[in-house]
Amino acid sequence: MQSASEQSEAADRPAPPASPEHAYPDHWEADVVLRDGGTARIRPITADDADRLVSFYEQVSDESKYYRFFAPYPRLSAKDVHRFTHHDFVDRVGLAATVGGEFIATVRYDRIDERGMPASEPADEAEVAFLVQDAHQGRGVASALLEHIAAVARERDIRRFAAEVLPANNKMIKVFTDAGYTQKRSFEDGSVRLHLDLEPTDRSLAVQRAREQRAEARSVQRLLTPRSVAVVGAGRAPGGVGRTVLRNLLGAGFTGRVHAVNAALTDGPAELDGVPAHPSVTSIGEPVDLAIVAVPAERVPEVVADCGEHGVLGLVVLSAGYAESGPAGRERQRQLVRQARSYGMRIIGPNAFGIINTSEDVRLNASLAPHMPAAGRIGLFTQSGAIGIALLAGLHRHGAGLSSFISAGNRADVSGNDFLQHWYDDPGTDVVLLYLESIGNPRKFTRLARRTAAVKPVVVVKGARHSGSAPPGHRVPVTRIPHATVSALLRQAGVIRVDTVTELVDAGLLLAAQPLPAGPRVAILGNSESLGLLTYDACLTEGLRPLRPLDLTTAAGPADFRDALAAALADETSDAVVVNAIPWVGENGATESGDGEVLAASLREAVASVPAPVKPVVVVHVEMGGLAEALAVATSTRPAATGTRTTSVSVSASTPASTPASGSDTAPARRLTTPTGPDAPPHASAPSPVPPAQTATPAGTRSAEQGTAAQAPDRQTTIPAYPAAERAVRALAEAVRYGQWRRQAAEPGRVPEYEDIDEAGAAALIERVLGAGGDGDTRGVTLDTEDAGELLSRYGITVLPTLPAPTPDAAVAAARRLGYPVALKTTAPHLRHRPDLGGVRLDLATEEQLRTAYAELTEVLGKPEELQPVVQAMVPRGVDTLVRSAIDPAVGAVLSFGLSGAASELLGDTAHRLVPATDRDAAELVRSIRTAPLLFGWRGSAPVDTPALEELLLRVSRLVDDHPEVVAVSLEPVVVAPRGLSVLGATVRLAPPPPRTDLGPRRLPSY
Repeated sequence: MQSASEQSEAADRPAPPASPEHAYPDHWEADVVLRDGGTARIRPITADDADRLVSFYEQVSDESKYYRFFAPYPRLSAKDVHRFTHHDFVDRVGLAATVGGEFIATVRYDRIDERGMPASEPADEAEVAFLVQDAHQGRGVASALLEHIAAVARERDIRRFAAEVLPANNKMIKVFTDAGYTQKRSFEDGSVRLHLDLEPTDRSLAVQRAREQRAEARSVQRLLTPRSVAVVGAGRAPGGVGRTVLRNLLGAGFTGRVHAVNAALTDGPAELDGVPAHPSVTSIGEPVDLAIVAVPAERVPEVVADCGEHGVLGLVVLSAGYAESGPAGRERQRQLVRQARSYGMRIIGPNAFGIINTSEDVRLNASLAPHMPAAGRIGLFTQSGAIGIALLAGLHRHGAGLSSFISAGNRADVSGNDFLQHWYDDPGTDVVLLYLESIGNPRKFTRLARRTAAVKPVVVVKGARHSGSAPPGHRVPVTRIPHATVSALLRQAGVIRVDTVTELVDAGLLLAAQPLPAGPRVAILGNSESLGLLTYDACLTEGLRPLRPLDLTTAAGPADFRDALAAALADETSDAVVVNAIPWVGENGATESGDGEVLAASLREAVASVPAPVKPVVVVHVEMGGLAEALAVATSTRPAATGTRTTSVSVSASTPASTPASGSDTAPARRLTTPTGPDAPPHASAPSPVPPAQTATPAGTRSAEQGTAAQAPDRQTTIPAYPAAERAVRALAEAVRYGQWRRQAAEPGRVPEYEDIDEAGAAALIERVLGAGGDGDTRGVTLDTEDAGELLSRYGITVLPTLPAPTPDAAVAAARRLGYPVALKTTAPHLRHRPDLGGVRLDLATEEQLRTAYAELTEVLGKPEELQPVVQAMVPRGVDTLVRSAIDPAVGAVLSFGLSGAASELLGDTAHRLVPATDRDAAELVRSIRTAPLLFGWRGSAPVDTPALEELLLRVSRLVDDHPEVVAVSLEPVVVAPRGLSVLGATVRLAPPPPRTDLGPRRLPSY
């Protein structure tokens, strides 16, 4: 019985000390997804809720009331109602979960002292109690309320909760014990006394995220697996959006019940396309799980209300005229989301293209796509209807099958994050493809993508990369970091980033059907020496390790290809095979007819000859006669019958991969019973290396050793074919990088501990500096040189001292203090870190040299007061680098590394990782910039101390992670010598930390 008691609150208790009334805390309001996939709204209880509270209490069973109050308590008195609806939002707080505007559950806390009596600050403990309506017990309402009331309590400086529960109330005890907080339990006076420490723990955060995943995945599953569907707005005459969707739904063979809804049907029972037609959803005499809304935007609110009153679980809103149409439409969209959520419904859209589920148990085509895609193992999400059309057409032509498809339009509610939650443990999906024009919650997306990529490939192409703003209708947080940085962070999370929609399709084809390469070694074979050399060069360009091409000569026949491919597959010195094929010529000089089918059969035979193929095979081809007929039958990634194994070669067209919106981004790919053909899938990738001793599976299938679900059934194996060597090799290169990431993800790095870090001392300094600005100062402050040096020293980072030199005599005095030789540098903002402008003089060994350098600087660059010169001791020569960290409001803290200087900045040669960085992240940062060879002995120079550099990166990461008030750190230059390093300059900025939405209680994006 989701309820707990804090002793009988009906009994008179001493009044708590007077606490000033606070303004209504609207930031406590939140929409949450419950365990069954429905939604509820959580909000503070106010004095206006008296009638709602009474009505709610009347619907609670006597048993639940007994568990709540430890005694029979049939009704609430006026005094009870007043107490439970009047709060100061500090010492006394009540929250309610509502659906349709009515309470379904409540929770409250009262601050208490060490004796358990009502108290106010500074007391930091509170008594908490729940009551959940019986009809909503088991939906996870109490768990969600506990997360939110705990967050409220922490905001009000309450650190512990106390609760008394009857021993028989096992469900409520489980709510507390499963929450993951540190807790104590005792048995007193016939009840269980629980004490919860509200400080979040790794376990409480893991519990929260696991519940979030299950709830959001379930909410998507409800949309994809309805038992009944109503198409609202189905016209009487053929044509129109609603009637088209109805026709597509029936044409796909939907296994559930279908209803048509048209407000003009007021003359009694009717039919449209052979299904029952009704004037409204509420007039349907049975439950409806999913409603497809295809009416003008101004009529949508009445349809939503109609659906909500009937208990519909979810909506797909195809109607346009929302945020994409301007400010009025944006407000209309907000109202749509609020209205649907008030009934516990989730929305795909508005302005959506629709959803598809190819499962034989469902066969749902609730979209504008006229043809149901073949069943397969690719999950596809797109924000654009036009791109959705192109992708569906392209995948169909290539013979690729889908598990599910979603084109979410404005994605006002359900987003790509929700579908990542669903696909993560969906046994029917092996590969995830995403076309995104904006990322609404980058922190969450990165977290979910990393988790999903560890078990199945996630391929993303992002539109609107250079527009500087999100597409109309997409509500996203503002980010200050460039696209290149976002791409680097996505790759850190294991996401396969591609640049075009064509490459997205190509990657899906390879990932869904081919095993993942175990490394970068590529075997090349074929009947064209020139094509082999092009493939070899392309491999080197992409960072692969090609073996010497095997030239079969133009006289090679299908049997030669078969034998060579079988040998390459069995050879342990390669991790992938590229087969190059050109038409072979007959004795009379003409190309042989039917060569495509014959060669494809030979390639299939070679693949089948390997008991457990452990490396991918791709084909690079030019036109081969007889291929058109072979391509007429599309291959499929649908599971084959158990115990069967068939192989086919798939060729895709070679349309340029640049302008996908036209629908011509992917050319027809057909069943390639041969490695050649007019055109072929361009880019396919995904590797999670499979050791030779293991059974190879397609890229997305999770092995038993990963502790995941059982492997998918045997399926047809498609061998992708490409019209250009560069496209095939690019696919393999992405596959190799992903495979390397998968191997590393299996053994993640660690965040090292350093005994010399003084976290408390750093916190005290930060509090002192920020406190000097006053509580209301949110602008932040840049630390002076002394404070910056002290803060960094608390984390074991020493900044080389600099002494001001406003005059030549001051410079000489500084040099004497530091000791010769010295450096003379300008620190004016326009000259800082710009040695190319001549503002630095090095190795000044005498007073005379120093005075001469000072005179030259001031004569050429300006007066001393403009240049702000300083003197600094010389350090061992090495490579000048920079280390930075900054907090972006959208993605969080980012650690960056590069070489210092204008050239690196101009070329954007900077690497990025999310904080906290692990030892592996630090090592990758140092090695991932293009100029990294300068650190490792380029052209005979001495290698520098990269372990010291990696330690510096980790210490900066720890500083920023431990103290979110440190919003920016810049160390430049950091001179890395063969032994040790020297930090010559440092800038640190402090500010009140931005809110961490990813650490708070579960909530949907607000509208």
